[in-house]
Amino acid sequence: MSTTSQNLSKPRIAIVGGGPSGLVLLLTLHKRGIPATLYEREVDSKSRAHLGGMLDLEWNSGQRALRENGMEDTFRKYSRRDAQEFRVGGKDGVSIYGRDNPDTDYEDLRHARPEIDRRVLREIMLDAVPQDAIKWGHTLASIRPLGGGEHELTFANGTVVIADIVVGADGGNSRVRPLVSSAVPLYHGVTGAEISLAPDVAALPENSDISDGVGKGSCFLAEDGKVFTLQRNGSGRIRAYLWHRNTLDWTLPRDPKEAKKVLLDMFPDWAPWTRKFIEIADENAIYMRPLFHLVVGHRWEHKPGVTLVGDAAHMISPFAGAGANIAMRSGFELGLVLADAVSKGLTLEEREAVVVAWEEEMFAKVKGFATVAYNNVELSLSSAAPQAAVKALQDAMAQT
Repeated sequence: MSTTSQNLSKPRIAIVGGGPSGLVLLLTLHKRGIPATLYEREVDSKSRAHLGGMLDLEWNSGQRALRENGMEDTFRKYSRRDAQEFRVGGKDGVSIYGRDNPDTDYEDLRHARPEIDRRVLREIMLDAVPQDAIKWGHTLASIRPLGGGEHELTFANGTVVIADIVVGADGGNSRVRPLVSSAVPLYHGVTGAEISLAPDVAALPENSDISDGVGKGSCFLAEDGKVFTLQRNGSGRIRAYLWHRNTLDWTLPRDPKEAKKVLLDMFPDWAPWTRKFIEIADENAIYMRPLFHLVVGHRWEHKPGVTLVGDAAHMISPFAGAGANIAMRSGFELGLVLADAVSKGLTLEEREAVVVAWEEEMFAKVKGFATVAYNNVELSLSSAAPQAAVKALQDAMAQT
């Protein structure tokens, strides 16, 4: 059999990056009998497992990616319907808009957005794919075209592989993206920190004021050009993200106690329970969180044998509540396209044509969400917040 024939019947598919989009792509191909290999820079599945908040998965995107890969029951088991509860308010910590006590009937999820911890989502997808299909400890060092759609990938550990189809699912700082686009992440002009309460601390009776303020799911507070958003993970940990406008070189002191003082000075007259949250936050879990995005309407001219999904393709801020959903949808729909092309034995030209068509459709679908996310950042940190944030969140939910 010639090399060309092999490339048509069993193309070597390399997925770079094991976030939601990369894992969904691998899962979708695997469920349809198409082999692929995912290369992930983290050393194993436990790396950074403590990071990441909740994701609310929507019926036609995130849920669909799981449902049509035979994982609906697993999602129902591990997702949290009650965590859909959310509140929006100002610096007094009082809710002016929200959804309390959501319907917990799991029979119909079409109009629900159950929450699932990012860590748990990752674990259930890892359990659903062949373990030998994931190569841990593989940081992409370089990639170069060889012609005819083939690419040579060199990893920092010395591994070199040749692939017929390369999918960059390697995040906002993608090393695959430069093959097709000169775009780089743009700083929003907004930065801040992630802090959290360990589960045992969050559960203490003396911290019931914090628990009552956050509720069962998420709480979004915005005023005076500041944002303080919190969410309750399934583990019992409560995470908070504190944002404000500043230059990219703004940073927090390394000493956690000093870092807390800086954060307290940022929110001087906010509700007592929000300031208390900062005071008792886990000193081993303070992380900088500047906000970046790719230009709204990001697109590229197709190059043979390579494409992008997730943040590598359409990085947006979390202010539209859509990032994980569109990443999973992109990974799923690309998986369907590639699986169909391979199973039908399409010619190289035909295979590239269907990928081009998928890219164009993806560009159109993502642009609206990118616009909403960009605008929501501006509204949430404007003088019109929190009232403007209420309308922005309503609009964002209507889009998804």
